[in-house]
Amino acid sequence: MISRISAGLLSATLLINYSLCAAQDQGDVYFTNGVHNNLGCNKSNGNCIAKRNPEDPSDPFFPATWVSDWIMYRVTQNYEHNPPPYSNPPETLKAEDYTVSHGTSYYDTTYIPADGDGYGAMMEHYENYCLPIFPIKDNNYTCSFISLGNKAYFLTYEKDRPKTMPECCLFSPMNHPARQDFIQHLPYSPVRSQNLQGSVQAYALDVASPQGPILFGYAFYKQATRSGVEQSLFRHPQSFYFSGDTTLANAPIVSQNYVNFRIEKPDPAKTWDLVAQKCPINPEPCQLFNPPESLANGAKPQWNNLQPTNP
Repeated sequence: MISRISAGLLSATLLINYSLCAAQDQGDVYFTNGVHNNLGCNKSNGNCIAKRNPEDPSDPFFPATWVSDWIMYRVTQNYEHNPPPYSNPPETLKAEDYTVSHGTSYYDTTYIPADGDGYGAMMEHYENYCLPIFPIKDNNYTCSFISLGNKAYFLTYEKDRPKTMPECCLFSPMNHPARQDFIQHLPYSPVRSQNLQGSVQAYALDVASPQGPILFGYAFYKQATRSGVEQSLFRHPQSFYFSGDTTLANAPIVSQNYVNFRIEKPDPAKTWDLVAQKCPINPEPCQLFNPPESLANGAKPQWNNLQPTNP
């Protein structure tokens, strides 16, 4: 692999321009606004904790273990006046405004990796269409992002793997799963919370970049419900929405809308064990933001040029 990856998992990988060289020296450790590591978070910026107003609702939390399918909408038009969060399917958009794909997320905060480096595990599996945040022309392939403790990996599959992509590569040595209270790092959005007839608590962060603001947002249902008859009440996640790549992937807005979110311990054989099966002992760093010529035209990505928000 001729170049090193410039970001961690999108599930809150917020990179900043000034830290790129330093991050490379530290082994691909990047600023994530406190969600995946503590780089760049200190007393001067409130440790990357978003301020809450007295009238804001209490923060929702992830359950300790959960599994959820989701439907991903890649919105290509009419999003300017119809921002997320979206219903499922998006009622404020027309069918020709988006494409549809599917995937599943797995989460276990109790997981301890064999090497003892950190804790927690999360897998985001994209079936037949990979996450469109990279400057890659064709995202029609299956991929998975797996965080085990502090390390994060990117996996592809034989059935549809692009010829120039490896079976496994290392995203970052310090990119742990989002913690159960990760939402504390995102500002509450009263305006976005009016979407879906006011049934959600929406959070959004617009991070500056040379190409313009990059959106990272999350929505939870306001009403606590149960995912099983004998399970506790909690506010279920509704969607994860963000800016995608606009140079090649044509993904100005992407929304992963959760379906059948349930408290369940993931099966290691179908999730975490894939890393040991598919990855060498020391996998090479990824190059998704700097793909080979066969996959991209050299356009510069957006997500690896983000800049810090002033405290």
